[in-house]
Amino acid sequence: MEHLCRLHGWSLRSKPRRIFDAVIFSNELDMLEIRWHELSPYVSKFVILESNTTFTGIPKRLFFALNRERFSFAKQKIVHDIYPGRIAVPGSHEDPFVLESKQRGAMNALLRRAGISNGDILLMSDTDEIPSPHTLKLLQWCDGIPPIMHLELRNYMYSFEFPVDYSSWRATAHVYGPRSQYRHSRQTDVIFSDAGWHCSFCFQYISEFVFKMTAYSHADRVKRKYFLSHSRIQDIICKGDDLCDMLPEEYSFQELIKKMGSIPRSASAVHLPAYLIENADKFKFLLPGGCLRPPE
Repeated sequence: MEHLCRLHGWSLRSKPRRIFDAVIFSNELDMLEIRWHELSPYVSKFVILESNTTFTGIPKRLFFALNRERFSFAKQKIVHDIYPGRIAVPGSHEDPFVLESKQRGAMNALLRRAGISNGDILLMSDTDEIPSPHTLKLLQWCDGIPPIMHLELRNYMYSFEFPVDYSSWRATAHVYGPRSQYRHSRQTDVIFSDAGWHCSFCFQYISEFVFKMTAYSHADRVKRKYFLSHSRIQDIICKGDDLCDMLPEEYSFQELIKKMGSIPRSASAVHLPAYLIENADKFKFLLPGGCLRPPE
């Protein structure tokens, strides 16, 4: 580790920092299992907050609480709480980003209850944004790291068969301090390259795709009812097309042209989370050739 720290311009610590991994959880049980197995050797506490409503105010099951036994391998590290959501009144047009912000505020209190201290590493990321082990080892053992770094993650869509680019940057690693606040937005210009994986809409069942399309903060993109058709969603997953029939979200005309059309397939299964590869039969829907999904 001393050699790796020095290569980054840092020095070796006498003992590792504690790492707190904090996620606001919806329904991504498969991705959470992969994430926690991948990170467990390095993380001191898994802090997880879930709500009985979605960001859009739709009632939902407490997926983690109902499936807690699935994560018994990490039970000594888990700090879990439930945020009492608010059911949206029909026609009220409540802003889902307001509900999301309130849950991020509740996460700050939960982290303090979990025992986080100044100098610990705090990972702020969504469930499907998985830092790699090599990233966590550097954060643990190196002195002189920036107090806040965004994590550049390899971006995938629907499964690891469809690599998009390296544009995922919202995940962050913080050296925790008095001003640390749980966020999922731009916080610094410092970015740590090749820091892990982001697998968006990586679900096993079509019903899970429908749930996320109607539940998350960008649910307004579902502009037509047929967007939620199971046969349409299945066809799009296997083609690597866009679920909401939108142009790529890019700022330059050159980048927009490059990203129009289907995502090119990859047949590679290297440089992926180790737990995923070790359990390839269980998670074959996340690997090349596994695009067909059962309804539920």
